[in-house]
Amino acid sequence: MTGSAGAPAERLEGREKVSGTARYAAEFHSPGRAQAWPVPASVARGRVTGVDTAAALAVPGVLAVLTHENAPRLAEPDDPTLAVLQNPRVPHRGWFVALVVAETLEAARAGAAAVRVTYEAEEHDVTLTASHPGVYVPEEANGGHPAVREQGDPDGAFGSSAVRVDVAYRVPPLHNHPMEPHTSTARWEDGRLTVHTSSQGAGAVRAVLAGLFGLPEERIVVTAEHVGGGFGSKGSPRPDVVLASMAARHTERPVTVALPRRYLPAVVGHRAPTLHRLRLGAEADGRLASLVHEVTTHTSRIKEFVEQAAVPARVMYAAPHSRTVHRVAALDVPSPSWMRAPGEAPGMYALESAMDELATELGLDPVELRVRNEPDVEPDTGKPFSSRHLVECLREGARRFGWAGRDPRPGSRRVGPLLLGTGVAAATYPVMVGPSTAVARALTDGSFLVRINATDIGTGARTVLAQVGADALGVPLERVRIEVGSTQLPSAPLAGGSSGTASWGWAVHDACAGLARRLAGHVGPLPAQGLDVRADTKGAADAESGFARHAFGAHFAEVAVDTVTGEVRVGRLLGVYAAGRILNARTARSQFVGGMTMGLGMALTEGSTVDAAFGDFTESDLASYHVPVHADVAEIEAHWLDEDDSRLNPMGSKGIGEIGIVGTAAAIGNAVHHATGVRLRELPLTPDRVLAGLLDRRI
Repeated sequence: MTGSAGAPAERLEGREKVSGTARYAAEFHSPGRAQAWPVPASVARGRVTGVDTAAALAVPGVLAVLTHENAPRLAEPDDPTLAVLQNPRVPHRGWFVALVVAETLEAARAGAAAVRVTYEAEEHDVTLTASHPGVYVPEEANGGHPAVREQGDPDGAFGSSAVRVDVAYRVPPLHNHPMEPHTSTARWEDGRLTVHTSSQGAGAVRAVLAGLFGLPEERIVVTAEHVGGGFGSKGSPRPDVVLASMAARHTERPVTVALPRRYLPAVVGHRAPTLHRLRLGAEADGRLASLVHEVTTHTSRIKEFVEQAAVPARVMYAAPHSRTVHRVAALDVPSPSWMRAPGEAPGMYALESAMDELATELGLDPVELRVRNEPDVEPDTGKPFSSRHLVECLREGARRFGWAGRDPRPGSRRVGPLLLGTGVAAATYPVMVGPSTAVARALTDGSFLVRINATDIGTGARTVLAQVGADALGVPLERVRIEVGSTQLPSAPLAGGSSGTASWGWAVHDACAGLARRLAGHVGPLPAQGLDVRADTKGAADAESGFARHAFGAHFAEVAVDTVTGEVRVGRLLGVYAAGRILNARTARSQFVGGMTMGLGMALTEGSTVDAAFGDFTESDLASYHVPVHADVAEIEAHWLDEDDSRLNPMGSKGIGEIGIVGTAAAIGNAVHHATGVRLRELPLTPDRVLAGLLDRRI
């Protein structure tokens, strides 16, 4: 073995990206390519009664205006958010009601501004409350999780507990905002459709387009070679790829649709707001007797999506009596969808904040409280864990952070106007694996080619898969070349749920290991075309496991709270993870640190508001939706344990993309409480909220 896997190899595509030769979806120039700009609805609910396109068509360079009256007809999609320009209904503000196609982007934008749409507006409701009359319990939450799980008598156990915490938390709507907006370039030729799109899964896009346009999949090629981030919002096809394909068919020219950033919150999904109620009952020694986590969220009226925010409570702690419930209200809002660590990020913020409150009530160190409630098996299923090293993460994190020297008294550290505090939170994320296919080829020049329709969304997937292949082949990394991101390659699932490398790597490993065995028995020169071995992990990667498979981690934060302005600054963030075998130390650290930075944004800066009167998101661009910048991020450390888990895949790896965000917000919130004695239960912890809390306590 060469030891390629685990080494801190540099990204194989790095030179292409920094030199500008890596092409993204908007950069595929074809002769006659046109540009398109969508027109969003300006009412929160209703129907289009008329579209006047005369002024738009008079703009120099405008080629066409597509509306529900002249757009190509589509088959009914499984995802109703893709039924664009098919009827006059407006299910929410921002729904696309027209598309202007022009010679240039500037002309398309000017044409879109000239389109005049009239509506018959209807009463709308976009405000979520826990007591909303439309709240119901769905059959399932996202991911196929049962909406309700109950064990024992949680209410009775809570009532008889020595120490009780009954608290509510709120996480606002959050938006993905990848650096590259959702973009697609489509071209029809001889009844075939070629699409370059910014997506987390080219195969899923091809399958959807085949259904919409009534084409066999083999007549569609979808490429997503380079993707500028997605964070879940590109996990399934979005309206841009449908609009580009419709416009290209209508105009008989290649067409690019690049969605303006301010349109994204309404049409590509968002993390729905979640209202949490946590009831924790414990004995005097801190051992949980009862755990109840109830979540209320919203969905749109056209598509049910229920954030599975109570599911992590089914995994984390030993409580003989428990109940986890999801409730949802269908409102006139854009359809929510996946955002990095859906379910776990908001759910663990609430659970880990409540655990901190319980530690305060008990007068117990919050690290020790978590250790005392470590389960022997997964509480929800009773399955043994394939590996679970949360306690080790907590202990190692405490050692590295200097936790032992912490004065537990809130408000005990002060430097001038600054109050200093530290906090801790645990994290978990499930191990998900899907079947993939891959082909490994030995070439006559001594190099190797690995082909798989994986998607590199900026995480370094190309590099890690090449390392897995080199390791299985027993050759240096520089002898392995890899092709990803096209439906012309062997099929593989999308990049989502931190499942990419675990899924794709399994197939790459099997193909390359099979090729190594075949080469060992091969006599004579290779054929001119090389020697291929194909692997398919169907039946193995998707086999039912007798083990509960999760990654775990511990987050520690140190904050300074300005008592004059209410500003919170995070001076230190530390994460320690148990996430299986780390396949590339460099890209893994980047993933962990990136997730923690996203968690910092969730804690302090990121939040959105649904305007009750107008029915749209007030914070619709990066000027008003505040993501962390360099000045917000000080010292971030990410470490991991050498975890050996043979029950996952041949590499022993777990997903690492999302666990970094999961515990960060709670660790920061808990640190703010330690600094100030103020418990703020609504994110983000903006200066106005912090200052109001400080003033209430007259600190």
